[in-house]
Amino acid sequence: MTDTTTDQSPVLRVQNLRKSFGHHKALDGIDFEVQDGEVVVIIGPSGSGKSTLVRCIHQLQSIDGGAMYLDGELLGYELHSGRPRPLSEKSIAGQRRRIGMVFQQFNLFPHWTVLENITGASRIVHGKSSAEAEERARYLLDKVGLAAKADAHPRELSGGQQQRVAICRALAPRPRVMLFDEPTSALDPELVDEVLSVLRDLTSLGMTMVVVTHEMEFARQMADRVVFMDNGKIVEQGTPEELFGRPKTDRLRAFLSRFNARTSKASPNSPEAPAEGITS
Repeated sequence: MTDTTTDQSPVLRVQNLRKSFGHHKALDGIDFEVQDGEVVVIIGPSGSGKSTLVRCIHQLQSIDGGAMYLDGELLGYELHSGRPRPLSEKSIAGQRRRIGMVFQQFNLFPHWTVLENITGASRIVHGKSSAEAEERARYLLDKVGLAAKADAHPRELSGGQQQRVAICRALAPRPRVMLFDEPTSALDPELVDEVLSVLRDLTSLGMTMVVVTHEMEFARQMADRVVFMDNGKIVEQGTPEELFGRPKTDRLRAFLSRFNARTSKASPNSPEAPAEGITS
């Protein structure tokens, strides 16, 4: 299928995506595209379908209808006699390797060191040599300020450090697009900024990203496009200036007013612990 909205084909395209849990429509006809190097931030209230959307894109959750494409390749299905047929688990795993995913929880193996957590998937899943996997892992750890923690175990790290390791693990195979499912929601408030600083560095490198977050300031400053979801639908989408400065719907205005009120009550002198950052 040819994209007609831009001269450049999108890296990721979602068309009329639908997903229900019983009678609840978690995704109700989602349409959006992500261009190469674009940062799309998805915001919305809890239960609006944000996490379900990125889990479906990563094929961790089955879909009920619609289609998803990565670089023009249909995800999860193949056409057989003009009809979609589910791919094998092996083929789906191959597609999933091109999409990095960072979850709310860190999901690190507690008995593995930091280095082993990053190199494990590269060696076992992606078939990289131990030397190649380790070189890539140490490079990434250095860029997020954790080079000295390579031989530590997850229990020896703060939550923010563990999430930075999880980001390195997702980046290790050089994915085509990165998905983040509320990567700071499990962190203590004082640790949030060190993870956000890594995301900021990724945006400066041109990484294609879809970020589900409640961090409105990150969305305002770092997104190329913001998508507002509610009740399984995209209510509005546009540039940060458009959505935050000129919301079109009462629903978005009401949603933003809650965060504006919360921000006005927050202390301007909250502690920050930024990571060294990915610089090259």
